[in-house]
Amino acid sequence: MQAVTLKPVGRVVGGRIEAIDDGWSAEQAMIRIDGTRFGSDALAGLDAFSHLEVVFQFHLVDPSSVPASARHPRDNPAWPKVGIFAQRGKNRPNRLGVSRCRLLAVDGLDIHVRGLDAIDGSPVLDVKPYMAEFGPQGETVQPEWATELMRAYY
Repeated sequence: MQAVTLKPVGRVVGGRIEAIDDGWSAEQAMIRIDGTRFGSDALAGLDAFSHLEVVFQFHLVDPSSVPASARHPRDNPAWPKVGIFAQRGKNRPNRLGVSRCRLLAVDGLDIHVRGLDAIDGSPVLDVKPYMAEFGPQGETVQPEWATELMRAYY
């Protein structure tokens, strides 16, 4: 396959400095948009939304640590072995994260958020307003282990 090259649109500033698994709901951070590429008008209208979808890179993950085979999520033997595409851990093939977070404010090129599960310095690849119509259509289903894993995440 052909390689894809992406250039970050900004970086996470503040918040956590380590990727700890749980308790993300109280974390506040800022996404600083790259002022050499964008003006503040690139964020015009964003403040009308309550939530964002943020695509970022797990920049501290060593690419050689990404598993190619099934494993127990969080290494918990009580949960079934599942493949990397059946879980949301940070050790992913392209080290990409997708997070939905609350938008607190837009100030020039700074986007203030709460609940973004990216750490300080993470390259931000895209920011989109969350629109309910882009959420899942119909009932969602997930295994019990996933519900248990996520119980304290936010």
